[in-house]
Amino acid sequence: MAIIHKASVTPSKMTLIGAWLDGRPWAGRGRDQVLGKYRFDDPAGEVGVEAFLLRRGDRLIHLPLTYRGAPLYGHDDHLVGTMEHSTLGTRWVYDGTEDEVAVACYRRALTGEQEQAEMEVWEDGRMVERRAQQVLVSTESGADAGGAGTDPGGQVLLPYVLDREPEGRRRLRARWGDEQVVLAALT
Repeated sequence: MAIIHKASVTPSKMTLIGAWLDGRPWAGRGRDQVLGKYRFDDPAGEVGVEAFLLRRGDRLIHLPLTYRGAPLYGHDDHLVGTMEHSTLGTRWVYDGTEDEVAVACYRRALTGEQEQAEMEVWEDGRMVERRAQQVLVSTESGADAGGAGTDPGGQVLLPYVLDREPEGRRRLRARWGDEQVVLAALT
């Protein structure tokens, strides 16, 4: 389960995300509207893996992020920024499409070995609530499955802009409200 601490975060996640997206040519322009988010658990319990579904102008954006307690060596180009978490201290936020922990979570999810994380809110060392999922993520066979089953080989595709569905033998579909989209695939 993903533990969410009742805490303050500075700068806010959306301030950090907006500033980072402003520097990406594929992100377009416009106000960022969060449509939903979901999480995966790092089996080692060290890295937070959270993904945002955003509407920015005319673009639907999928932004996986990782939260780390220390800088990730060799990944300076993929640093989204840092934030101060009132419970956990300084958090280094990285582009999850380039973080091996997040990519491994997506690979396991695509092969049916990992489900999205349940959300628990903690305060003062105890759980105070369970949060309903904003986005439901499920795995499905893709059009070019070709009997490949759940073989973990292949490339994990994690597009940022969801203007067309990524193709692969296994896919992750996200559903929220009346909307749905394929957000990842395993080739």
